Amino acid sequence: MSGCLDNTNCEGILGRCVDTEWLSENRNVISSITAGCLFAIGWWIAIDVGAIDSHNYNPAYWSCGVFGTIGLFMVNAVSNSQLRGDAYVPGALGTAGTRIWMVFGFLCVFASLIGASFILFGDYVYKKKQPSYPGTGFFIQNLCIFLATIIFKFGRAEDAY
Repeated sequence: MSGCLDNTNCEGILGRCVDTEWLSENRNVISSITAGCLFAIGWWIAIDVGAIDSHNYNPAYWSCGVFGTIGLFMVNAVSNSQLRGDAYVPGALGTAGTRIWMVFGFLCVFASLIGASFILFGDYVYKKKQPSYPGTGFFIQNLCIFLATIIFKFGRAEDAY
């Protein structure tokens, strides 16, 4: 699942500017740092919204970021070998249980992004509520958490040890 770009050849595009061998050797490090930075930036923006405009939004808007964070942990708690059925998965549900867990994790992340979109467009853009920074901040937070989830899950490669 994480190797969708493993067989692509970027020598013509990146060959002269970037050392592709170095990129492939440090793929896990680069994707982990990128995902971590996106996650931190997202929460930094949400905390900034809380510090600057604490009276211009509903406190329930924080729940989108919390559910997105829970979804990030749920999605990345399952290895790709468990999803494929290659690894031994103890428990009553086995591989089916890990796939259900993964679906609920992605559901949390997508639902938080959709909820943040509703907050931004429903409460701030459509109603022309000013200042619009809380709606924009919570949307950017959940977008960053969504991108961090995708990059951290599919950007890393699992090595067979």
